[in-house]
Amino acid sequence: MNEPSIPATGGRGLSLLSGGLDSMLAICVLRAQGLHMEAIVFESPFFSSRAARKAAGAIGVRLHVLDFTADIVGLVQHPPHGFGGAMNPCIDCHARMLNRAGAHMTEIGFDFLATGEVLNQRPMSQNRRSLQIVSADCGYADRLVRPLSAQLLDPTEPERRGLIDRARLLALNGRSRRAQMELARQYGIREYPAPAGGCLLTEGGFCRKLQDLLAHEGPAELRLMHLLRTGRHLRLPGGAKCIVGRNHMDNEALEAAATPADVLISTRNVPGPTLLLPGSASAADVNLACGVCAGYADKRADAAGTMVRLMRGAEAEERLAAPLERAAFEGWIL
Repeated sequence: MNEPSIPATGGRGLSLLSGGLDSMLAICVLRAQGLHMEAIVFESPFFSSRAARKAAGAIGVRLHVLDFTADIVGLVQHPPHGFGGAMNPCIDCHARMLNRAGAHMTEIGFDFLATGEVLNQRPMSQNRRSLQIVSADCGYADRLVRPLSAQLLDPTEPERRGLIDRARLLALNGRSRRAQMELARQYGIREYPAPAGGCLLTEGGFCRKLQDLLAHEGPAELRLMHLLRTGRHLRLPGGAKCIVGRNHMDNEALEAAATPADVLISTRNVPGPTLLLPGSASAADVNLACGVCAGYADKRADAAGTMVRLMRGAEAEERLAAPLERAAFEGWIL
């Protein structure tokens, strides 16, 4: 890719902001040089922009929020550099984020990109080789600055041309957080999250549900992808997906997500969960889902069974369901 040259004057940077301390500090270090800094974050069914929004407010930086769903779904299916410990294509994901950020940087007329990466902080995704791969793959290698470890890395064009004073960048290395915590104190950052990935693709339980969804409904089912974070997920013997609310919040989310083509099941005579069967489910699977609903319901149900209500769009039906024991459907839980 031919990279646009940086103007001789000015100094405007767009920095990836996860919401973690390192990404906040990267902005502060560059802003301390008098550079105009703005931030960018990506959101998808697998990670949210909540922490970044909070961090942007805390350090007073404008935040650009871009949807990353199509990008990450494609990378989950075909990761050029493979996965981490689960279904997390971290190297490819970061390169794609920087590619999207670079395109946005060019669109708004900014000069360089920045990230809060620290050399060797994460042994797999932030070692020197991984950082070089990300730089090469993103298409903006010579406009990418990593201010927290810049003095341990080759200078990029903004540094070589004096747009950024390289001498005022840092040389952080490794997993210790002491230097970052001291910097946070200096910059008046009092609240920041503990180090964590924040990406559901690193969690084994979530990845089992995702693999099942990709195998059955496919990657185009974005509504169901967002619902992977809600409730318990079962795959019924006839092939229908069944999502069981674990609490009031889940139940409300499932009710809000239902379409006229779905089946919603809830208990009538005792407290219990709401179940969602997305799409067309066979009569046999609907019957089994009624038993699952009754099985999760309060055990004060009548000896004859538990009354459940089925909703298909505007059509309602009530029936008596015999509760299924956990052992009967444990194998269906993803």
